[in-house]
Amino acid sequence: MNPNVALVSINNLTVRYGAFTALDDFSCQIEEGCTGLLGPNGAGKTTLLKTLLGFITPTSGGGNVLGLDLYNGNKEIRQKIGLMPEQDCHIPGLTAVGFVAYAGELAGMPADQALRRAHEVLEYCGLGEARYRNVETYSTGMKQRIKLAQAMIHGPKLLLLDEPTNGLDPKGREEMLDLIKDISHNKGVNVLISSHLLPDIERVCDRVVVVLRGKLVSQGTIRDLKRIEGQPLDVDLRESNESFLTSLRAKGAQAAPTTYTTVRVQVAGTREHAMNTILQSAKESGAQVRGVKLAERSLEEAFLTAVQA
Repeated sequence: MNPNVALVSINNLTVRYGAFTALDDFSCQIEEGCTGLLGPNGAGKTTLLKTLLGFITPTSGGGNVLGLDLYNGNKEIRQKIGLMPEQDCHIPGLTAVGFVAYAGELAGMPADQALRRAHEVLEYCGLGEARYRNVETYSTGMKQRIKLAQAMIHGPKLLLLDEPTNGLDPKGREEMLDLIKDISHNKGVNVLISSHLLPDIERVCDRVVVVLRGKLVSQGTIRDLKRIEGQPLDVDLRESNESFLTSLRAKGAQAAPTTYTTVRVQVAGTREHAMNTILQSAKESGAQVRGVKLAERSLEEAFLTAVQA
C-alpha cells in the first residue's frame, strides 16, 4: 500500500443537529493503512463516520471517499466500505453464519457466494465453532467479533471500526486488537478506527486524526506526534550516577533523570557529537551505559499537547 494516497479527503465539513454543531469546518486526509480517529466521547467521531457513509447530509463542505463524491456516491461508497458500529447490530433468531451471509447479500453478493464467505470470515474472527449458534446467545466479546465479521464479508476496501473494544475484558481486548492489526498490516485492508482509548490506537495504528469539539486539532503519523522538539536522547544506565550528570552539564549538555536509571540528554549539534559527549561523560564518571535511544513522549502526552494548544 502507498502511505501517501488519500482514501478519504474531507474539506471544510460542517454538520449540525439543530443548534448543535457536531463537526465545525472540519478538513482532513485519511491515507492508506491503519488510521486512528482519536478524541473524547462527544468529539464528533461517530458523526464523521456516519457522514462518510452518507447517513448524514452535511450542512456545508464536501469531500470524497475512495474517489467517490460525498454527496453523489452514497450507495457506491457503502458498497466499498465495511462498518463495525458501536452498538450491537445482530438480528435475533439468526445464526451467526445466517446473519453474516445476510449482511453479504445486503452488500450485493450472490447468496451462495455470501454463504461461503460467511464461513471464511467467521473462522478468521475466531467464531468457527459457534457459527451455528443464534447470535443473541453470544457473549459480549463474541458479539464484537461478529460485528467485525459482517463488516468484512463483502471484501471492502476500507473498514470503519467504531469503538471496537467496547465492553471487552483484557484478554478479549488484546485478541480484538491482534485481529485488527492483522487485517490492516497483513491482509491489505485499510482501516479507520474511532476510539477514545489511546493505548488501543497506539497498539494498531500508523497515523492518527485528533478531533476535539468537532474540530481537527492534529493529524499525522504517531511517530511524528510523539517526537520531542530538539530530539533529545534517553540514556539507560546500569545504575544511577550523579557524576555522569555533572560531566554532561559541564560539557554544555542538558541532562535530567527521567527514572532512577534513565537520563534524558540534549546536546547541541549533530547526533554523532551527542553520542561522543555521552560516551566521554560515561568514561569520566564510570557510568555503565546499557543503551541509548531517541527520546519520545507518550501518545497520551502528545494528545494532551494537541488538545490544549
